[in-house]
Amino acid sequence: MSVLPDPGASRAVLVGTSRYEHLEQLPAVSNNVQALADLLRGPLSLQLPARHVTAVENPGAAHAVVGELRQAAAEASDTLVVYFAGHGLVDAQDQLVLALPHTEFGRIETGLPYDWVRQVLLDSRAERHVVILDCCYSGLALGRMSAGTGLADQAAVEGSFLLAAAAETRTALAPVGETYTAFTGALLEALRQGIPGGPALVDLGTLYRHLRLTMEARGHPVPQARDRNSAARVALGRNHANLPAGPVSAAAAADAPAGEERPWPDPREIRTVTGFFIALADVRVVSGLTQKAVSERSAGRMTAGTVGRLLNRSDLPATWGTTAVYLSACGVPDEQITHWQATWQRLRTQSAPAQAASPAVARDGGSEKTRAWQRPVSAFRRRRDH
Repeated sequence: MSVLPDPGASRAVLVGTSRYEHLEQLPAVSNNVQALADLLRGPLSLQLPARHVTAVENPGAAHAVVGELRQAAAEASDTLVVYFAGHGLVDAQDQLVLALPHTEFGRIETGLPYDWVRQVLLDSRAERHVVILDCCYSGLALGRMSAGTGLADQAAVEGSFLLAAAAETRTALAPVGETYTAFTGALLEALRQGIPGGPALVDLGTLYRHLRLTMEARGHPVPQARDRNSAARVALGRNHANLPAGPVSAAAAADAPAGEERPWPDPREIRTVTGFFIALADVRVVSGLTQKAVSERSAGRMTAGTVGRLLNRSDLPATWGTTAVYLSACGVPDEQITHWQATWQRLRTQSAPAQAASPAVARDGGSEKTRAWQRPVSAFRRRRDH
């Protein structure tokens, strides 16, 4: 079963070298990095908080990249995404070196050996690692994931997945005048538009197969991949080719086929409060309903404004009732609502020690927000009682 990472517990580091002193310029790489960063932060992909996506463009030295990777690796407990676009070179030992602005042929100390990236991932506490390499000879990195000494076999509990733009003996393609490189352009297209006829979630296995077909049909170098421990089930977003074309009204939703299966977010994969609210908002996207339609389907138990306030909270509600009403109005099955409640309770229990350790925060921010939440809940109760 495919799974979307918890945005609050995941990180992404995107590295791109577009300007070179001694190698051919790759202006499209800058567009790659910015577009992918925007995508990972936006509703078409992982919806990572802005602070969880680090873009490193034209780094001056290898240690600058490694430093950012180490910080992200220390912070991520769910999924760590690492992306590199630029020139890839081969050293005297046939090992992959990622080229930086000052890299020169024959001087390995001026580049970033892929094994350095590998070592950071080995030290990471993230359960899952996704490595995307859009560079020449990126397939060489697959050798670092071979049995016995591989990245995926050593680095992660849930697995690691490496997606490479080209085989070890092929060069990647950066068409002159194009906005993006060929590989990243196809990747962005798949995540933005979805994969017609594909599964509800664009997991890495599905994405890889789609990219192979797409690149081969276009006459471009065919990407390579390697995964371990079911890493291919990690998703980079929902399949937007399968979602409702736009928000629908409550009346239109009532006409939908009974018992229709929908790819609801799985609350059991949520680990953070941030992830809770992003997934909660995703429920409405999957339902296809407008906020007004959700209100109408709640039989008067919540207004459209209450729906908006719920989805824009930053702290967990003190009571469960309104969240349950929202989920039910969106059409989430009762069994899944039970899982949502268990997740809400787990997160509240986890956050309780932190709140107790920070009385000033609770006094200045928490209690007032709690009172603001309790007022509409009390109002609902009064209406039901009378």
